[in-house]
Amino acid sequence: MKVLLYFENEKIMSISGIGRARKHQIMACESAGIDYTLDPLDDYDILHINTYMFNSNAIINKARREGKGVIYHAHSTEEDFRDSFIFSNQIAPVFKKHIVSLYSLADEIITPTEYSKKLLINYGITLPINAISNGINLERFRYDEEKVKAFRRYFSLKDDDKVVLGVGMLFERKGLLDFFEVAKRLPEYKFIWFGNTPKVSLPKSILEAIDDRPLNVIMPGYVKGAIIDGAYLGADCFFFPSFEETEGIVVLEALASKLQVFIRDIGAFEGWLDDRVNCYKGKDVEEFTSLIKSYLEGNLKNTAKEGYEVAKSRSIDKIGEQLATVYKRVYEKSKRYEKTIQ
Repeated sequence: MKVLLYFENEKIMSISGIGRARKHQIMACESAGIDYTLDPLDDYDILHINTYMFNSNAIINKARREGKGVIYHAHSTEEDFRDSFIFSNQIAPVFKKHIVSLYSLADEIITPTEYSKKLLINYGITLPINAISNGINLERFRYDEEKVKAFRRYFSLKDDDKVVLGVGMLFERKGLLDFFEVAKRLPEYKFIWFGNTPKVSLPKSILEAIDDRPLNVIMPGYVKGAIIDGAYLGADCFFFPSFEETEGIVVLEALASKLQVFIRDIGAFEGWLDDRVNCYKGKDVEEFTSLIKSYLEGNLKNTAKEGYEVAKSRSIDKIGEQLATVYKRVYEKSKRYEKTIQ
């Protein structure tokens, strides 16, 4: 059994959560001993398709003609498409019809959480839907003092500087405006937001907010390697006020770094992240400001240890086992179908 992990426009996707999901799927397959390829011209038995762009229909139709099983990875929903690019809200209903039509071509669907699974069911999709996390590479976020030093040198941080970390694309949906507002109310702390999005695709309101952001907010853009790893390992807390996610890989990264996590109380985090147990959840700027200030002043319990246990439950090796189960089922289903038409 050989699986094609298909991602269209890899370069564009590389800086997004889907780009990191690609790396995690490769690692998960290797961990579980699953034979895979990234080349659609290779021979394979199962198409595991992750994107929904121009070539999606063609590669699914080709796989069908050749009697291969098809698994669609539903990373995107109408809900998390909104409040992102210019005109995303106007396009969202059309986008929903597009992804539903594509997802419905599969034998089975994989989506990161029970929350996103419920959304797909509410869209009227009746195929088997498997809630499987995107997973996290725990080894990457093992404490490394040299990475922490590199991070602090990069931003010229003083020994007594306290840092609130945020990571994500520059979308309103990601809670960027609330991140700025909380920073404005807590000028004694440094706020650093890693992430980049082409300016031409961003609405004027976001561009203006970025230009007018508080002086204590640093925006280095998209940074990889030791600096971003050191930020996860060396910041004082992680603040991700996103309004909508299917899972939020950056949250898993923060948990794996044993970093204190502050998130918005939204559906994507229900059932696996519990307020005041393994994270802190807030609803608005006032609550986030109070929680973060209390924590940095030493008045709130640190839940990072419990958060790390959540990351462990979604480690790459565990995800590999879950993917293998779905792959084998779809493979057997495709072989049974092949026999009936011979």
